[in-house]
Amino acid sequence: MKFTLKGIIPAMVTPLTPEGEVNEKSLRQFVRYLIEGGVHGIFAAGTTGEFYGLSKEQHRTIIEITVDEVKKRVPVYAGAAAITTKEAVELSKIAQDAGADAVSILTPFFLAPSQKELICHYTTIASSVNLPIIMYNNQPKTQVTLTPDTVEKLADVENIVGIKDSTGDFTLTSEYIRRTRNKGFSVLAGRDTLIHAALCYGGAGAIASCANVAPRLCADIYDKYVAGDRQGSLEAQYRLAPLRIAFNIGTFPAVIKESLTLLGIDAGPCMSPAGPMTYEERVRLKEVLIEMDLLH
Repeated sequence: MKFTLKGIIPAMVTPLTPEGEVNEKSLRQFVRYLIEGGVHGIFAAGTTGEFYGLSKEQHRTIIEITVDEVKKRVPVYAGAAAITTKEAVELSKIAQDAGADAVSILTPFFLAPSQKELICHYTTIASSVNLPIIMYNNQPKTQVTLTPDTVEKLADVENIVGIKDSTGDFTLTSEYIRRTRNKGFSVLAGRDTLIHAALCYGGAGAIASCANVAPRLCADIYDKYVAGDRQGSLEAQYRLAPLRIAFNIGTFPAVIKESLTLLGIDAGPCMSPAGPMTYEERVRLKEVLIEMDLLH
């Protein structure tokens, strides 16, 4: 399957109304903001997009609106995270019908499947849709990991084209890259502080939460690297680090949504029980954004 997986792909938040519905106007504004910021793809209905609280109809709506607003300027990636293989297949088919260019499949969570069962999980999904599939390893959240052996095997499946690694374990990320480097398979960083490092080791880019707030800065890490300006890429990575570290100020993804609100994009509330940030937390966040020249 011919599909180029590369660059900076924002793991997009889902703008919500106060009643918890998808805010179409803000979502469209947000998609335009990201594309104008120079990103290389858009990732809808993922972890940062609070997939865990979306109905299937909301899931479909978000992808359809995103596809319509993107207008094929960049690829649209859709999350299809679920505990069971059956539901992951259903969500992948929804993404395909809604016009997504690829799907990202998080490992199952709550359960503790074996590597053999994970191989069966991903191959079943891959055979059920005619879309490129990006595996997603986020062991700190799911307590499930994809080993290098498993990833190497799954990289041979025609439409499994890459993996996002959000473990923060760069030894694991580097093994994914080393073991699949001759397979036409792409490895994306999932920790925004490791984008430059992943590129240096042979990674293809990143699915980055920070790109919600600072799309141009994140895109600079990739664009400058591929243009041969390695020092410029590294400096952009240094400048981005305080924003990623600031994510710890509040409950995820409240910091991202609050940052967008400060930048004039109505991202709305997070899904309960993730509540709004306190006044003191907002002050700290605003200081970070001002120091980064993202807010004046």
